[in-house]
Amino acid sequence: MSLEDDNKQLVERFMQVFSAGDVEAILGSMTEDATWWVAGSMPGISGEVDREGFGEMLRGLSALTKAGAISLTPLAWTCQGNRVAVETESYAELLNGRVYNNLYHFVFEVRGDKIASIKEYLDTEHTTAVFLAP
Repeated sequence: MSLEDDNKQLVERFMQVFSAGDVEAILGSMTEDATWWVAGSMPGISGEVDREGFGEMLRGLSALTKAGAISLTPLAWTCQGNRVAVETESYAELLNGRVYNNLYHFVFEVRGDKIASIKEYLDTEHTTAVFLAP
């Protein structure tokens, strides 16, 4: 297998674990100094967090969903060296009765056998309407 194939498989496993809501396993697949960045200016969501901050965010999101997680479905891949880009669709039914169904473009950077950084580009209006609107 090539480096790109290995990195794609790593990201595929990450998305499967993310979709199951196992926060400790998600964090375990990331480097100690990993970061997660979200586009936009959504309070409490956008910007960059470290691995610990990402764990806190995940625990908060899990508590809002019926299944305890947001399901991620990869749609299209581009892999080059240590970078993996993936178009993705999410789905979650929230306890407030709303449905979260967003489209993303993620860019993962891999270091060794772990994820070192993630950039998340998404429909911020949909996220705001589902998670932040009264």
